[in-house]
Amino acid sequence: MSVAASRSTTDLCEIYQPLSQEAKLDLRGRLIEVAGLSEIFKVLSDETRTELLYLLSLKEMCVCDLADVMEMSMPAISHHLRLLKALRLVKYRKAGKQVYYSLADDHIVGLINRAQEHFEEER
Repeated sequence: MSVAASRSTTDLCEIYQPLSQEAKLDLRGRLIEVAGLSEIFKVLSDETRTELLYLLSLKEMCVCDLADVMEMSMPAISHHLRLLKALRLVKYRKAGKQVYYSLADDHIVGLINRAQEHFEEER
């Protein structure tokens, strides 16, 4: 038996013991608790957006400064910020003609920190 074949059979149940109807319905009902989370993870899966969030966790910045630090165009940065803003990951404030971006709240810093911890664990 090949390694791939032996691996594929180790994740199968040897004896199937179905859940009760009540337990199954309870678990299905709990799925609502994670509805919409995949959208956040999709947005965070882009390296540029993750870098933007990291920079904004360090300092409030305008599009011009973000574009300069990341060596990208301002329209490209603005595009990413629009997506992050739509998911309420970043917020902005206007000061005259300038617009400054920052993280929407500390939860985002927590997500970044937890992901960094997990990444370092794997090394």
